[in-house]
Amino acid sequence: MDRTIPAVITALVLLGVLILMWRSWRKRSRRDAGLTAGYPMPSTEGVALAGAEAYYVATTPRDAPLERLAIRGLGFRARAALTVTGAGVTLDLDGNEPVFVPAAAIDAVGAAQVAIDRAVETDGLVRLSWRLYSPQNAEITHDRRAVDSFFRIIDPRDRARLVDTIRTISATAAGPATGPAAAPAKQDESEA
Repeated sequence: MDRTIPAVITALVLLGVLILMWRSWRKRSRRDAGLTAGYPMPSTEGVALAGAEAYYVATTPRDAPLERLAIRGLGFRARAALTVTGAGVTLDLDGNEPVFVPAAAIDAVGAAQVAIDRAVETDGLVRLSWRLYSPQNAEITHDRRAVDSFFRIIDPRDRARLVDTIRTISATAAGPATGPAAAPAKQDESEA
């Protein structure tokens, strides 16, 4: 039996799938081209309150954990180092510039089980909910595009300290203000 025809058909199907994947990523990259990864780094880094080595999974629109954003610096999975200071959280992804998220831009931190192509045990991922930076309006406001970034912490002992520290700095940055705009986002309390 001649194997040439099945081999050609298989090659054409694979080529078609690769072309569709490439076109889809290109379209997503154009859609997200105006989004900026993080905020300008502060002039002084401050004292590290907590840190952890992690695997960065993805950044998605808020409450849409299966739709990856193609933000430069946050578009691909990577090994990461997370550092929390009084000013905010620094995400240092391998092969990218560090991304800084100020405490005032953090809405919540909690646990997750699913993000894009990663499904893990219950509460196996850390979800950092924050608002993207907009160069046109440098102030942090509540009407910015809200996103979730997902991480898998390598050492489970670092997880609770990291989550608690992020909650503390974001609550401190929110201050004693009241009203719907100042109310903190709902946090996942399964992080006991």
